[in-house]
Amino acid sequence: MSALILALVAGGVVGLALGALGGGGSVLAVPALIYLLGFTPAAATTASLIIVTATSLTALYAHARTGNVRWKAGTLFAAAGLLPAAAAGAAASRLPQPVLTAAFAAIAALAAVKMLRTGQASSGRASSGEPPAVRPAKAAGTGAGLGALTGLLGVGGGFLAVPALVTVLAFEMQAAVGTSLLVISANSLASLATRGATTAGVNWAVIGPFAGAAILGAWDGKRLAGKVTGPLLQRTFAVVLLAVAALMLVDALT
Repeated sequence: MSALILALVAGGVVGLALGALGGGGSVLAVPALIYLLGFTPAAATTASLIIVTATSLTALYAHARTGNVRWKAGTLFAAAGLLPAAAAGAAASRLPQPVLTAAFAAIAALAAVKMLRTGQASSGRASSGEPPAVRPAKAAGTGAGLGALTGLLGVGGGFLAVPALVTVLAFEMQAAVGTSLLVISANSLASLATRGATTAGVNWAVIGPFAGAAILGAWDGKRLAGKVTGPLLQRTFAVVLLAVAALMLVDALT
């Protein structure tokens, strides 16, 4: 199968995940770039940030149109992660590739467990009424941690942001999905700003089609999110995360 077809298929899946779940784009994009398209882990994390930034901004627009974005809480959450994302992004190039791969696998597994645990709780959230009060200290602390992961591992942070928004800020699933896209966009842009020099060697012939398919997939994911229950989406994606984590951990240890 040609690299172009692989990039289009993988991009569609990444966009679908971002649009439907508000996260998981990088968790799928990084292994796809490494194992299907031959990128090194370092190049894959930079490429994934480019792809996820473009896709998450598209998905954010789609969710904002239906009122699923909590702008005040999301801005606080995202702002706390900007400096950690920039600092960690600058340090990422100094770490050995097996360490990055193993760390990515561990974080993916942790995210899967969190999504499984919060799936049932999120199904009971009311979809109407006043938004819950924002707890600034918890929002800032969690946002800072997610920002550091974004910069270090080349991920947008949405696959952890959604469970965090549900459990820490008591968001219902739809609002957590939409708001996480604001967090992903801000964190990814901050991390990309520190990797400007490394984007010069990016293979745009692969990343362009990958990103284009992801953007189209994000619109389909948004429509899917309106038809399938949040807990079902979380459980399904958690299983995918666990499989990806196992694959990458085996690769890092061999």
